[in-house]
Amino acid sequence: MNILLIGCGKMGGAMLRQWIKQDANQFTVADPGATDLPDGVVHVTKTTDLPSAAFDVIVIAIKPQMIADLLPSYAHALKPGGCFVSIAAGFSVGALTAIVGQAAIIRVMPNLAAMVGMGVSGLYANDACTPQQITDVTAFIAETGRCVPLNSEDEIDRLTAISGSGPGYVFEVMRTYVAAAEELGFDHDTARALVFDTITGTVEAARQSDASLEELRNSVTSKNGTTEAGLNALMRDGQLDALFRDTVQAAYRRATELK
Repeated sequence: MNILLIGCGKMGGAMLRQWIKQDANQFTVADPGATDLPDGVVHVTKTTDLPSAAFDVIVIAIKPQMIADLLPSYAHALKPGGCFVSIAAGFSVGALTAIVGQAAIIRVMPNLAAMVGMGVSGLYANDACTPQQITDVTAFIAETGRCVPLNSEDEIDRLTAISGSGPGYVFEVMRTYVAAAEELGFDHDTARALVFDTITGTVEAARQSDASLEELRNSVTSKNGTTEAGLNALMRDGQLDALFRDTVQAAYRRATELK
């Protein structure tokens, strides 16, 4: 496919660097401030530099508050029967339709791990999309990691609360875990290594196991042992369960407010 990427900031740039590795599609970046683009990417700084009806897909990777002002000047570049793909959080299909008219539109909610090819993205397509468009877009989004098909925009909001915002939760858990290790007397570099490798190894062990997470937890928790003592403090009065429920519910409420 011939793909136009409007905006090449942190998320757009991270996804582009994964896409370009596959060498299957052609990419043009429209962003006056873009620098250090991968080899093979065409770079334009003005909408007048874009040919009309040239692109199979236009990926919208600019800030939501900029879309209404900027998108109309790029719409001419989409081929008849082409597809708009938006990775802008909180900008609904209805809002996009009001700008570009009736068109094939796919919303994608990626997350930060796309930069290392281990992202989790949710994908919702409107009724104007053909099965082939959905297949093609799903395939190239999956080049950045896992791509989960969704049946409604409400599912995008719920996925945003789990995986879209999830890296922020995990980073904060890691930060506090490292701080706790430092308080036990480890230097910062050692504390980071211990925490990072413990988390990475535990996730991979869980991924490769058929056991439930509860079974895996119990398998490393001896009665009256050190892990049990730590877990009793961590799970005191159900506070951890309540904290994570509150966390994802707050993110979900905010996602619905942004639409």
